[in-house]
Amino acid sequence: MSLVQVDELCVTYGATTALSRVSLRIDPGEIVTIVGPNGSGKTSLLRAIIGAIKPFKGQVSHAHDLKIGYVPQKLHIDETLPITVSRFLNLQGGVTSTDISEALTQAGVPELEKAQLSQLSGGQFQRVLLARALIAKPDLLLLDEATQGLDQRGSASFYQQIETVRNTTGCAVLMISHELHVVMSASDRVICLNSHICCEGTPAVVASAPEYRALFGSGTGGALALYRHEHDHGHDHADHHHQHTKVVE
Repeated sequence: MSLVQVDELCVTYGATTALSRVSLRIDPGEIVTIVGPNGSGKTSLLRAIIGAIKPFKGQVSHAHDLKIGYVPQKLHIDETLPITVSRFLNLQGGVTSTDISEALTQAGVPELEKAQLSQLSGGQFQRVLLARALIAKPDLLLLDEATQGLDQRGSASFYQQIETVRNTTGCAVLMISHELHVVMSASDRVICLNSHICCEGTPAVVASAPEYRALFGSGTGGALALYRHEHDHGHDHADHHHQHTKVVE
């Protein structure tokens, strides 16, 4: 059974249509990435999935007792606030020191537990936000432009950690991003969105699809191939998932 099922979703803001007849699913254990230009409805789709906005038409269905972990685009913290990473992760309550240690380890930064939040780099802070989302042991991890502001190396490292999280915890991942070839390389399935679903499939298939290239050009395919060559090729899970593409006119 799918964790999330979206059927004929339409989202409007006044006279503006953000999403038109979008249908998709998210299955257990898979990494799905939504890519699209600015204003394509990516954030509206994520907000509809978590229930933050009500669709104009269509519906979003969740599996029973679905637990969702959310990594935001950014989180503003007063730099003068004297708070450690451990204390920050304990703010949501009901969290043990073991929970915090395990979440930081899963996020790839176990050494940061006693660090001051104000002294973290941008990449370290995003790992802490990832740990914060992992504490509840989610079935589905949602990331909304989670590496905005990081350089390409930092972004690539973060998304490789997301693969590790999926492989070790079994959670599904839905990512929204504009960092095309980096985030696509960490994905089992990519959905190209421009108010409607233009095309979807494996990263390599989507990168070569005419509908994708009409939006982003042809340069991403070469960058995707280069990144995959440098990557550790730990994509056994991906190799057996969704070896097809669907193009929607």
